[in-house]
Amino acid sequence: MIPSIFKRASVRASFVPLSMSVAVIAAFAPQGAHAEESKNTVLPEIVVTGSRFASAPDLAPIGATVITDVDIRNSGVNNVNAAIRKIGGVYGRESFYGTQDFDLDLRGFGTNSSQNMVVMVDGVRLSENELSGALLSSIPIESVARIEILRGGSSVLYGDGATGGVIQITTKRVGNKVFSGSAVAEFGQFGHKEFRTSVAQSWGDVSANLNLSEQKADNYRANNEVEQKNLNASVAWAFGAGNLGLRIDSARQDSRLPGALSLAQFEQDPRQTNSPKDFGAVDTDRYTIFFDSRFGNWDLATELSRRNKTTRAFYSSVDYGDSASTYHSQQTQFAPRLRNISAINGMTNELVLGVDLIHWDRQTDSLYSQADASQKSKAVYVRDEIKFGQARLALGGRHEVFDKFSFDPAPYTNANYTSSQGLNAWELQGSYAITPQLNVFAKTGQSYRVANSDENALTPLANSALNAQTSHDVEVGVAFSNAVQQVTARVFRNNLKNEIFYDPTMFSNVNLDPTRRQGVELEAATRLNQDFTLSAKWQHLLASFTEGVNAGKEMVMVPKNLVSASINWRPDNGQSANLGLQWVDQQRYGSDFANDCSAKMPAYATVDARYAKTFGALELALTGTNLADKQYFSNAYGCQFGIYPSSGRQLKISARYDF
Repeated sequence: MIPSIFKRASVRASFVPLSMSVAVIAAFAPQGAHAEESKNTVLPEIVVTGSRFASAPDLAPIGATVITDVDIRNSGVNNVNAAIRKIGGVYGRESFYGTQDFDLDLRGFGTNSSQNMVVMVDGVRLSENELSGALLSSIPIESVARIEILRGGSSVLYGDGATGGVIQITTKRVGNKVFSGSAVAEFGQFGHKEFRTSVAQSWGDVSANLNLSEQKADNYRANNEVEQKNLNASVAWAFGAGNLGLRIDSARQDSRLPGALSLAQFEQDPRQTNSPKDFGAVDTDRYTIFFDSRFGNWDLATELSRRNKTTRAFYSSVDYGDSASTYHSQQTQFAPRLRNISAINGMTNELVLGVDLIHWDRQTDSLYSQADASQKSKAVYVRDEIKFGQARLALGGRHEVFDKFSFDPAPYTNANYTSSQGLNAWELQGSYAITPQLNVFAKTGQSYRVANSDENALTPLANSALNAQTSHDVEVGVAFSNAVQQVTARVFRNNLKNEIFYDPTMFSNVNLDPTRRQGVELEAATRLNQDFTLSAKWQHLLASFTEGVNAGKEMVMVPKNLVSASINWRPDNGQSANLGLQWVDQQRYGSDFANDCSAKMPAYATVDARYAKTFGALELALTGTNLADKQYFSNAYGCQFGIYPSSGRQLKISARYDF
């Protein structure tokens, strides 16, 4: 038997289909795209990849946030997920399985945020055809050169699931450094221990790097211990106008699962567990061959990647007994693309042509399913951007075909179907620099996503795949920047049809009646004086049904307002400190589609801080999260039940040595 709905919900993220993850609120470090660098640091040229190619800053993605390795180093964050939340200002819900993989949410997609956002690492898509978020904890923070956050519909270049936006991570190339590296050790409350080491070596045109890490923690709640080990290695050969290389990424993650609480249980003791026997594990290995080269005015780039993943879970229930499951999945990606940059009569034109081929399949072994599922997708896209004077204009289109298959011999299953879906995306973007400091921009287009294998396994109509979700997206913004201040403001709207969502009132995944996301985003940073900088972010977002029986009702688990602010201190004496505040507005409980629950998930505020002192190549730091020891939650899937508490106050000390 399948466990109860909230037992099933608890396994969605990395371990078993139909889970719904948990949330926490991030603390805040310096402003992302314009974070204050160390005064003694000579800034490298920022190379962006908005067209899926390395480009100069004048062709940066329109309206994007760029986080550099300098921003990351100065902020002191110790993992990629935290960098995206704390520097980039992306809202995150704490992982119920105790790892660093918060569920990131671009533009208010709630429990389905991971399926409405694409994560790319060096051209390889981490987002998969499963109800699981990208395993960002497998990417060593020391290897990151930059992170680009593109908010809003981006399906032309990135395909399925890019309605909320795209997070693109680019890792470092060793370059001409003969030998370099770092070692980090961190200890904290709740049994936290973490060790990381990173080394890089080059021999003329050949370079290599190796990253090893291990994390162990008991975590805040009972039965929420976690252990994770990562290995990342690459070797590259630079030849003439190109590069050829191999990258290996491997992660082993084991977690105990504390389960959900009722509101009464949360108020009595948020650290307790209702599932003392539950656990899950994820083993993943990814192998990538990458190649890029220049031929005259043409650039060629491609990645061929293979990912093997094994997921295991065990659940014990008084009502349903014990349930064990194992998933074996494989994914192969091939992404060749061409770019031509030409200059005509003072105008710069960038033309990008590409193909994306992905083959995913999975075998399930559990008491309630023996499904074999597969998905093949074939996409072709073209995008052209022209820069003339102070203006930029880009137009692009994509066509993608998805072939889905699932067969499950187990009784009482809905996972027997064959489906083929063809989808189109388009975009039109433009910007104009009114002055060197003031820029206005606008974007519109259509994005899409298809239901994944887990969603299609439980639908209202047996053995029938859900319809594809489409969204018409519009955004208008203005950005001001000078040596002291940076301000960016955006107004956006996403009109969705057939939004794919888990409806706990129907106990199935469904295509919703038409919905809408619309709101305002404001980001600002200023240098107060030589030593202090201040940054702040505000998002006001309205997510609602626009048609159907719930027309005008609010969508669930989407806060109307998010406010964060941080003050950062970096004098010229080897010291640094930052203090961050985040406030999150009330949210509808996860089952409250009709908005008739008598209560809402309470608003809350958290405070984080960090102090560091360097002694030559050694840095010592003290970090505190949720310093006020606020008891709160941002994941709750029923009206005052199905609650996953977030962590209380935690203090950590760390030492880092660079060599």
